[in-house]
Amino acid sequence: MHPQKFSWHGRFKSFVFAFEGLACFFRREHNAWIHGAATVFVLLAAMVVHVSKMEMIVIVFAIGIVWISEMFNTAIEKMMDHISPQRHPEVKTIKDISAGAVLVAACVACIAGLIIFIPKLL
Repeated sequence: MHPQKFSWHGRFKSFVFAFEGLACFFRREHNAWIHGAATVFVLLAAMVVHVSKMEMIVIVFAIGIVWISEMFNTAIEKMMDHISPQRHPEVKTIKDISAGAVLVAACVACIAGLIIFIPKLL
């Protein structure tokens, strides 16, 4: 198989597909709405308490990791449902591990948020 030649049109189409994926994620996934509300709340809180530039970098990275893990989790769950529509113990394990990754990311983000916000609120 020969690699395709580079084209700006092809790169543009890749971005279109990526934005379509984001739109689908936000339309269909309730967890995206929850993460969206949490993101807005945290960013507003960061502005109110005047976090430092370095603290804002940590907050943005923490938020990004949660979003990325949630999107990968959703993709894995959709893929597993497509591959195996019937219940299967191994599919459940795969989906549970994927959901666990989101939980870890959210816990790490919460800990980072607590470290940054608690001293500013006391």
